[in-house]
Amino acid sequence: MALKAANIHNALVDTVRHEIIERYRPGEDDPHLKVLQAAHISDDEYFSHMVRDDLNLIIRDIREAHKKDSESAPQTTVADELKENLEAVENFKGSRDEKLVVLYCKQLGINYKNLSDEEFRWLIRILKKSKKMGTPISQRKKR
Repeated sequence: MALKAANIHNALVDTVRHEIIERYRPGEDDPHLKVLQAAHISDDEYFSHMVRDDLNLIIRDIREAHKKDSESAPQTTVADELKENLEAVENFKGSRDEKLVVLYCKQLGINYKNLSDEEFRWLIRILKKSKKMGTPISQRKKR
Protein backbone atom coordinates (compact mmCIF):
# COMPACT_ATOMS: atom_id res chain seq x y z
CA MET A 1 0.00 0.00 0.00
CA ALA A 2 2.86 2.37 0.81
CA LEU A 3 4.48 1.67 -2.56
CA LYS A 4 1.16 2.33 -4.31
CA ALA A 5 0.75 5.63 -2.41
CA ALA A 6 4.31 6.67 -3.34
CA ASN A 7 3.65 5.86 -6.99
CA ILE A 8 0.41 7.89 -6.95
CA HIS A 9 2.26 10.79 -5.32
CA ASN A 10 5.04 10.60 -7.95
CA ALA A 11 2.50 10.49 -10.79
CA LEU A 12 0.73 13.55 -9.38
CA VAL A 13 4.05 15.44 -9.07
CA ASP A 14 4.98 14.46 -12.66
CA THR A 15 1.59 15.64 -13.94
CA VAL A 16 1.93 19.04 -12.24
CA ARG A 17 5.54 19.34 -13.46
CA HIS A 18 4.57 18.61 -17.09
CA GLU A 19 1.67 21.05 -16.92
CA ILE A 20 3.98 23.80 -15.64
CA ILE A 21 6.50 23.05 -18.40
CA GLU A 22 3.83 23.16 -21.14
CA ARG A 23 2.06 26.24 -19.81
CA TYR A 24 4.98 28.47 -18.71
CA ARG A 25 8.02 27.04 -20.55
CA PRO A 26 10.44 27.65 -17.62
CA GLY A 27 14.18 27.12 -18.00
CA GLU A 28 15.98 24.04 -16.71
CA ASP A 29 17.26 26.00 -13.69
CA ASP A 30 13.78 27.09 -12.60
CA PRO A 31 13.52 26.72 -8.80
CA HIS A 32 9.89 25.55 -8.95
CA LEU A 33 10.81 22.64 -11.21
CA LYS A 34 13.68 21.74 -8.91
CA VAL A 35 11.27 21.62 -5.97
CA LEU A 36 8.94 19.34 -7.88
CA GLN A 37 11.87 17.15 -8.89
CA ALA A 38 12.97 16.92 -5.26
CA ALA A 39 9.40 16.02 -4.22
CA HIS A 40 9.70 12.69 -6.03
CA ILE A 41 9.66 9.76 -3.60
CA SER A 42 12.10 6.95 -4.29
CA ASP A 43 10.58 3.69 -3.06
CA ASP A 44 14.01 2.43 -1.93
CA GLU A 45 14.67 5.60 0.05
CA TYR A 46 11.15 5.59 1.48
CA PHE A 47 11.36 2.02 2.75
CA SER A 48 14.89 2.40 4.08
CA HIS A 49 13.77 5.57 5.88
CA MET A 50 10.77 3.77 7.40
CA VAL A 51 12.89 0.82 8.53
CA ARG A 52 15.56 3.16 9.95
CA ASP A 53 12.91 5.09 11.91
CA ASP A 54 11.47 1.85 13.30
CA LEU A 55 14.93 0.58 14.25
CA ASN A 56 15.81 3.88 15.92
CA LEU A 57 12.68 3.65 18.09
CA ILE A 58 13.44 0.03 19.01
CA ILE A 59 17.08 0.85 19.85
CA ARG A 60 16.03 3.86 21.95
CA ASP A 61 13.56 1.68 23.90
CA ILE A 62 16.22 -0.99 24.49
CA ARG A 63 18.73 1.61 25.69
CA GLU A 64 16.19 3.15 28.08
CA ALA A 65 15.18 -0.26 29.42
CA HIS A 66 18.80 -1.26 30.12
CA LYS A 67 20.21 2.11 31.18
CA LYS A 68 20.66 1.03 34.81
CA ASP A 69 21.99 -2.48 34.12
CA SER A 70 25.29 -3.32 35.75
CA GLU A 71 26.90 -3.79 32.32
CA SER A 72 25.86 -0.29 31.18
CA ALA A 73 28.30 2.59 31.29
CA PRO A 74 27.71 4.97 34.18
CA GLN A 75 26.37 8.47 33.48
CA THR A 76 29.49 10.07 34.98
CA THR A 77 33.04 9.12 34.13
CA VAL A 78 35.81 8.26 36.56
CA ALA A 79 37.52 11.50 35.56
CA ASP A 80 34.37 13.48 36.45
CA GLU A 81 34.17 11.79 39.85
CA LEU A 82 37.86 12.38 40.54
CA LYS A 83 37.58 16.05 39.54
CA GLU A 84 34.57 16.47 41.82
CA ASN A 85 36.37 14.72 44.70
CA LEU A 86 39.52 16.82 44.23
CA GLU A 87 37.44 20.01 44.33
CA ALA A 88 35.75 18.86 47.55
CA VAL A 89 39.13 18.02 49.12
CA GLU A 90 40.56 21.36 48.02
CA ASN A 91 37.87 23.12 50.08
CA PHE A 92 38.40 20.81 53.07
CA LYS A 93 40.06 22.44 56.08
CA GLY A 94 42.71 20.19 57.54
CA SER A 95 46.24 18.87 57.26
CA ARG A 96 47.67 17.31 54.11
CA ASP A 97 47.21 13.85 55.65
CA GLU A 98 43.58 14.60 56.48
CA LYS A 99 42.95 15.83 52.95
CA LEU A 100 44.44 12.64 51.51
CA VAL A 101 42.30 10.53 53.84
CA VAL A 102 39.22 12.49 52.76
CA LEU A 103 40.16 11.94 49.09
CA TYR A 104 40.69 8.19 49.57
CA CYS A 105 37.42 7.93 51.51
CA LYS A 106 35.55 9.75 48.74
CA GLN A 107 37.10 7.49 46.09
CA LEU A 108 36.12 4.40 48.08
CA GLY A 109 32.64 5.65 48.93
CA ILE A 110 33.32 5.96 52.67
CA ASN A 111 31.74 8.84 54.55
CA TYR A 112 34.72 10.56 56.19
CA LYS A 113 32.54 12.06 58.92
CA ASN A 114 31.51 8.59 60.08
CA LEU A 115 35.10 7.58 60.90
CA SER A 116 35.93 7.45 64.59
CA ASP A 117 39.16 9.07 65.77
CA GLU A 118 40.70 5.61 66.15
CA GLU A 119 39.63 4.59 62.62
CA PHE A 120 41.06 7.83 61.26
CA ARG A 121 44.42 7.24 62.99
CA TRP A 122 44.55 3.66 61.70
CA LEU A 123 43.72 4.81 58.21
CA ILE A 124 46.53 7.39 58.35
CA ARG A 125 48.95 4.68 59.56
CA ILE A 126 47.91 2.34 56.78
CA LEU A 127 48.07 5.03 54.11
CA LYS A 128 51.52 6.18 55.29
CA LYS A 129 52.80 2.74 54.29
CA SER A 130 52.09 3.70 50.69
CA LYS A 131 54.83 5.29 48.62
CA LYS A 132 52.16 7.61 47.23
CA MET A 133 51.61 9.23 50.63
CA GLY A 134 55.15 10.59 50.60
CA THR A 135 55.86 14.25 50.02
CA PRO A 136 55.61 14.99 46.31
CA ILE A 137 58.64 17.32 46.30
CA SER A 138 61.94 16.45 47.90
CA GLN A 139 62.51 18.45 51.07
CA ARG A 140 66.29 18.10 50.95
CA LYS A 141 68.26 21.20 50.14
CA LYS A 142 70.31 21.08 47.02
CA ARG A 143 74.02 21.57 47.49
